[in-house]
Amino acid sequence: MLLWIIGFSLLGSIGALAGAGLFLLFPEKIRKNLVPCLVSFATGTLLGAAFLGMIPAGLEQAPAIVIMMTVLAGIVFFFAMEKFLLWHHCHDSHCEVHGNAGPLILIGDAFHNFVDGVVIAAAFLTSIPLGVATAFAVIAHEVPQEIGDFAILLDNGYERKQAIILNGLSAAATLPGALAAYFWLGELHAATPYILALSAASFIYIAIADLIPGLHRQVTLADALQQLLLLLAGIGTIAFFHIGG
Repeated sequence: MLLWIIGFSLLGSIGALAGAGLFLLFPEKIRKNLVPCLVSFATGTLLGAAFLGMIPAGLEQAPAIVIMMTVLAGIVFFFAMEKFLLWHHCHDSHCEVHGNAGPLILIGDAFHNFVDGVVIAAAFLTSIPLGVATAFAVIAHEVPQEIGDFAILLDNGYERKQAIILNGLSAAATLPGALAAYFWLGELHAATPYILALSAASFIYIAIADLIPGLHRQVTLADALQQLLLLLAGIGTIAFFHIGG
């Protein structure tokens, strides 16, 4: 059983990163034009993952007031963290470091991937067919997320090699989550709704505070309609896998 869990946790990480890796196959000019589109799409996937996946899952396992307080506390925490990062890197209010969502997107994704590992392990401990189905569901809903995250890292000035390595490290959190759940499922089960709530808080904060303001810099009607459609497409993609699946 442990081999099944390890194998499909690794498959989940690799499968999600493969979608982002395909982005590298496009010429630089095309990638440059695609990045704003993918940031719009990523905004939708972040909001969809938070409001349609993480928060509802947390509410199923803990009292609503506690989950929502954790989400609120998480948003305040990530605000303070970003303020510290900005202060640490730059004391000038016009510093170009402002609005860099890279570190937060990696932290939020690591939380999310860790929880994915817990979910995969729990499913396999129920039955192998359920575990296999859950692992493929994780891959399916993480692919658009990873593509969007990769676009965000590029948009924030990361080199392609840096983005690949950092996304890989974030995706690798799936395996520790699965192993921890396998050996200490009882203890982790109680913490899972709060991990989900904190992950939701980070995704909401990134979407609202870091990504949407950048989208407002493009002011034409065509840009606005494109952004709205792509944002809705991102939400719809997450909804399909969380609700339709």
